Amino acid sequence: MSGWDQEAFFTVHADLPREGPGETADVAWAAEVAGLTSRVRILDAACGPGGDLGALLRVAARGHVTAIDTHAPFIEAARVRWGKDARVTLLTGDYLTPEGPFDFIWSAGAVYFVGIETALTAWRGALAEGGAIAFSEPCLFTDAPSEGAIAFWEGYARLTDAQGIAAQVTAAGFETVATRVISDIAWESYFRPMQDRLRKLRRGADARLLEVIAAHEAEIAGWRAHKAETGYLLSVVRPV
Repeated sequence: MSGWDQEAFFTVHADLPREGPGETADVAWAAEVAGLTSRVRILDAACGPGGDLGALLRVAARGHVTAIDTHAPFIEAARVRWGKDARVTLLTGDYLTPEGPFDFIWSAGAVYFVGIETALTAWRGALAEGGAIAFSEPCLFTDAPSEGAIAFWEGYARLTDAQGIAAQVTAAGFETVATRVISDIAWESYFRPMQDRLRKLRRGADARLLEVIAAHEAEIAGWRAHKAETGYLLSVVRPV
């Protein structure tokens, strides 16, 4: 959270439909690449408020989705939307130590916090035989990124390109099956609701909240200025 006031941060993020870029097409693509069946057992690791659950449930029409997040209010928000669906289990807890087995682990943006090798190593034991993992990771799309493109990720030490991401996957004992760049549509589906919320929160915001609002506005502007140079790469991987 880049040293921001935690309470103010979660005030901004409360009631957002999703906690990062994504669209239904991403899930559908990953499911096809992984060869999933309708009876698949899925883990949504760091699910946020459940922004991807609808797409995951379309894949697991006769299966089950277990969604885990460390932030209890996100799980409660997901419970409002999906709590009555018998195909969904919602849990507050550590998304790196799930009880499997799962045929497919989906993680949108959360690997960023712990590193590819750490996450893949942690999840290996929770994968069923033949299982796959799909995760999105910050990625540079050019060999000569601008200072602004690098600064967008706020000093992220593991920032690299697609080859660098694949190398980390290999180092963890996995193989990359396929990759896909997260689209502009996916980013806007995250940022547009956030912009609406930021505008509403500005009225009557105190200094701490104004600082967080300004930081989020800068994040949105930064991505729009440098989206040709950087974004998220979605990788589908399997253990070797």
